[in-house]
Amino acid sequence: MASPDASRLATPELLAPTAWRTLEFVSDVHLSADEPATAAAWSSYLAHTQADAVFVLGDLFEVWIGDDQCTTGDSFTQACTQALHQLSQRTALFFMHGNRDFLAGQDLMQACGAQLLADPTVLVWGPERVLLSHGDALCLDDVRYMAFRAQVRSADWQHAFLAQSLPKRQALARQLRLQSQQEQAQRLDAGQSWADVDHAAADQWLQGTGCQWLLHGHTHRPAHHLLASGRHREVLSDWDARALPPRAEVLRLHLQPGAPSRLERHALL
Repeated sequence: MASPDASRLATPELLAPTAWRTLEFVSDVHLSADEPATAAAWSSYLAHTQADAVFVLGDLFEVWIGDDQCTTGDSFTQACTQALHQLSQRTALFFMHGNRDFLAGQDLMQACGAQLLADPTVLVWGPERVLLSHGDALCLDDVRYMAFRAQVRSADWQHAFLAQSLPKRQALARQLRLQSQQEQAQRLDAGQSWADVDHAAADQWLQGTGCQWLLHGHTHRPAHHLLASGRHREVLSDWDARALPPRAEVLRLHLQPGAPSRLERHALL
């Protein structure tokens, strides 16, 4: 399979204001009413962050089946969007699609006070050029998922899906989630793991966009990777308050005039 070439995608760039000094990146929070401890950790983070900008790099929600959830969804969903809107009144807020919330649209962005970013996007911040992505488009070895991703990201599929009633979409989402869990169990039984990001494709993206760092989530394998070219791939953590030990992590980037930028991990649980 051909690798995705960011240099051919006319990758959008986000020019950060010079006044920004601290940026924070999160992904794979998987907000759900069924996970109140994780939701509580997320709410606490939103209330206390002092960052100049917060970037959500996909899978903020466990599932998002259309922006009509903003008005016709349950109280949990509405509370989530309200908390994000409150954050946006004091902090710049950016959102990128993940594999669970790729149907998030402008109505959700308006409700949250967020700006939707393309995947990938180059963040230009002072002397830094940082490539941001959810990461799933780089998991090239997962051939079945890549085919599914291409299908559900098509305009025709999304139009047909969103034309269905909310209950029908909820039922289909549950069916797809069950199928995914069964596939995960089968892989574990067979001693297999989920495909990781392809290093060569990641390096190609970085070279094509003139970036030194790639920040992404999706894989639930938080780590720092030094690529063959000397460039870097930083993987964000997922959030799971019930895990042992619990996981809720923020990646924080500091920029100070006349000093090297600093990238730090902060565990919230």
